Amino acid sequence: MAFKAKMRIEGSTATVRLEGELDGRSAPELNELVVRAADQRVERLVLLLEDLSYMSSAGIRSLVFAHQKMPEETEILLVGTRPDVAETIRLTGFDRSIVMRETLEA
Repeated sequence: MAFKAKMRIEGSTATVRLEGELDGRSAPELNELVVRAADQRVERLVLLLEDLSYMSSAGIRSLVFAHQKMPEETEILLVGTRPDVAETIRLTGFDRSIVMRETLEA
């Protein structure tokens, strides 16, 4: 499945919807969106992952990049993470650095 990433910024929240496979070829696209969100000084970065079917180590590095690039007080929230992708995140221990939720309204 082809990778797609779309970002919307409303107020102090940047919301990025990811679809497909986040790997070495597609990670730079997410990184560019993270830089744009950081430049806007958002207070919350929401990654909608319900349509993300796969995340490689390059995808994990993109999450780490987001964590490092965003101001320290910025909340990073992963929403709707599929079980296989969530397991990859948990195995790296990165789930302790971000918030993972089933839905945005949690």
